[in-house]
Amino acid sequence: MDEKLDFSLPEKKAKNSLMQKISIVLLLVLIALTLVNTLKATRNETSVARGDSSLSHEQVKQLASQLAGRNLYTRAARVWQDYLSSGTLPDTERAKTLFQIGTLLEKAGAYEEAIEYYYRSEMTAEISELESQLNVHVKDCFEKLGMFSALRYELMDRTSFKQQEQPGSKIVAEIGPEKITEANLEALIEDTIDNQLAPMTAFMTTEQKYEQKKKMMEQFKAPAAKSQFLQSWLAQEVLYRDALEQELMKEPEVKKVIEEVTRGILSQQLVNKELAEKINITQTDLQTYYQANKDKYIEPADKEDPNSVDRQKSFDEVREQVMTELVSRKSQDVQNDLIKQMMDKYNVIIHTSALSEAGEIKSETPEKTAQ
Repeated sequence: MDEKLDFSLPEKKAKNSLMQKISIVLLLVLIALTLVNTLKATRNETSVARGDSSLSHEQVKQLASQLAGRNLYTRAARVWQDYLSSGTLPDTERAKTLFQIGTLLEKAGAYEEAIEYYYRSEMTAEISELESQLNVHVKDCFEKLGMFSALRYELMDRTSFKQQEQPGSKIVAEIGPEKITEANLEALIEDTIDNQLAPMTAFMTTEQKYEQKKKMMEQFKAPAAKSQFLQSWLAQEVLYRDALEQELMKEPEVKKVIEEVTRGILSQQLVNKELAEKINITQTDLQTYYQANKDKYIEPADKEDPNSVDRQKSFDEVREQVMTELVSRKSQDVQNDLIKQMMDKYNVIIHTSALSEAGEIKSETPEKTAQ
């Protein structure tokens, strides 16, 4: 028997080969779909981590500004950080953005991080308009951290190079390595005046603010006045620094005083904000008030001259007095309305009976605050 047996199954083999090819194709499709989904998930995670990547540069700036305007400084700083990582920026733009992040972190109380971003800004590009601001912000951050040793070295580094003499660069005082120049002194005086004017500027025109500030600045033109201010400021400054080094802010009684002072300042700032929004005194308002109260602005007659009569003061003569009286009246009305609103908002109830003498108690019913 020379004939060989053939045990192959050609039809079944072809079928198996086709199935294998289909399985391979399906497997490749499945792998491709998996890769696509993975890439989508990765992009989504990046989008969540960095924010909406579809925003334009201008929209990112607007978002950061809006967050900062709501006092969400840390979030605003992160948006600016996303802006930095969104593409290639010129060094000057990058330096300005880093400085912006630093100021936001400083406002948020993250002083160490703020210092880092100020350093980054300086290293990225030298921008003359930011130089003085960077010096001030870095100094303030070290002060708020209470790190005066580090501050001393920082100031040494920043003042180690002899700069060209400029107007206002004359040194008037030194605190260790820190130099107080004429320009610094002028800025300190101006800041003090701004703080003094703050309660009144809410209802003053731009011209009135300028004139009042100019008048107050005139008082410090004399060298003696500047010297007196400088000595007073230096005394307060060294006491403040020593108090921080002794960590007095951590003592319970000091914390209590700070809380009370803070309470008063914030309350007054809220009132000032309300006054600024509700009071806008115009020239017409002043004239109207003067005409309605002319009898208050009369110069008494001379008692030795029987023929003399009371003399009416002109509006120009009493304009400042009229302004003061009208502002006082309007301010009192605005404050009363604001306090009433806040009392209602926080559901304040005064138990008048609990404050009365035993014999004067008439009712145990709690009453709302007086209208």
